[in-house]
Amino acid sequence: MSRVSLLSDLLSSIGASSWFAGDEAPMRVEVPEIAALCHRLVSSRGEATGVRMAADVINGVRGLDDKGIKRFFHMLAEEFSPDPIDLAEAATAYAADPNPQTLRHLQHVAEPPRQELFRRLNLAPGGTAELVKLRERLLPLMRKDPVRLGPVDTDLVHLFQSWFNRGFLLLRPIDWNTPASILEKIIQYEAVHAIGDWDELRQRLAPSDRRCFAFFHPSIPDDPLIFVEVALTDEIPSSIAAVLDPDRPVIPAEQTQTGVFYSISNCHKGLASVSFGSFLIKQVAEDLREHFPNLKTFVTLSPAPGFAAWLGALPKDFRERLEPAERRALELIGTEHWQADPTAVDEARPGMMSLAARYFLRAKRPDGRPQDPVARFHLGNGAILSRIMHLGDPSARGLAQAHGLMVNYLYDLPRVEQRHEAYATDGEIAASRAVTGLLPGRSGHTLKDVA
Repeated sequence: MSRVSLLSDLLSSIGASSWFAGDEAPMRVEVPEIAALCHRLVSSRGEATGVRMAADVINGVRGLDDKGIKRFFHMLAEEFSPDPIDLAEAATAYAADPNPQTLRHLQHVAEPPRQELFRRLNLAPGGTAELVKLRERLLPLMRKDPVRLGPVDTDLVHLFQSWFNRGFLLLRPIDWNTPASILEKIIQYEAVHAIGDWDELRQRLAPSDRRCFAFFHPSIPDDPLIFVEVALTDEIPSSIAAVLDPDRPVIPAEQTQTGVFYSISNCHKGLASVSFGSFLIKQVAEDLREHFPNLKTFVTLSPAPGFAAWLGALPKDFRERLEPAERRALELIGTEHWQADPTAVDEARPGMMSLAARYFLRAKRPDGRPQDPVARFHLGNGAILSRIMHLGDPSARGLAQAHGLMVNYLYDLPRVEQRHEAYATDGEIAASRAVTGLLPGRSGHTLKDVA
């Protein structure tokens, strides 16, 4: 009781009005005091009192340093887990007499008290955003100690998957007239092709052949969750430079035929594993097709962030069995500034394309899914691997991640669901003949050729 009183005294100095007015200055409070208030919050019945206590807990947690936040998560793991004795008794009762009453009781005792704590913390003003930030602080600790902290992360993901359900998300266009506070976040969150300044942002938003869309959550209305940048073009571009060229001819949107999704950025690390990117792409494609019936093709211009690492990890004996063109390509990309030598670029092309086909179609994780994370995302959404582009991104980042490689994933809207099911059920990789034809050999490999 003294701990709770101490915390109340410490936090009362900020006053209720300062929190509700958005004062983000945290108070330094020790973990035991925060833990005591958490227990009170879970057991409280008054809604107004609960909202105030939730705000106090969040403000106290925000003030914890690295050591303090680690102790806080350990406390959640130890003090807010299901009681094993109660759980065993409830499971035994249900096994002996499986009826609605025993089932409800089993479900009640099986749910970790952490979930109720998080639900009540969500009642605080700004609570949803604070819980997302809380998970962002949890993730690096959880990866180092998954056994102990994994259940805490599981509870947050379970709740986020409900709270950030597609039904709650708002799709909004982002343009040059969008409030500056949101535009600043677009610059900050861009994760694929960095936006250097406001002039570069204007080049991506203002022209008639450019579009940007973002998902927002009603509880976080001024902070995008994920956004996609779209180029409206007359044909599928072969490089990111062609898309981002400020001196390109600007085509009226009504005269374009292709929608190119060239950058998709998740904005909050705390929402990792909470998938809404697939909904974004499909919704944007449908909206664009409705407004511009001239659009016939929807395709990505995607990086291959794991390709260079995969090549670097190839065993020596495997390298020795590669095709001569593939071995030559590896020699060339190992030389400095090879991408600036047109002769080296042309000579490396056949081998690099063959190696890329091996990577996308044959390199698998233990679960049978493709090695490349971007490939898993788009194939899982029902897209097909349409084209591989040699040196599509010669930037420093593009060279470091993929030796300049880029990929088109085609979204054939009438067949998206069918391909999604085939990938989800059988791990089937939908790929065009232009891609499968790059393989040095196909025997023993299951591929889906698409005309």
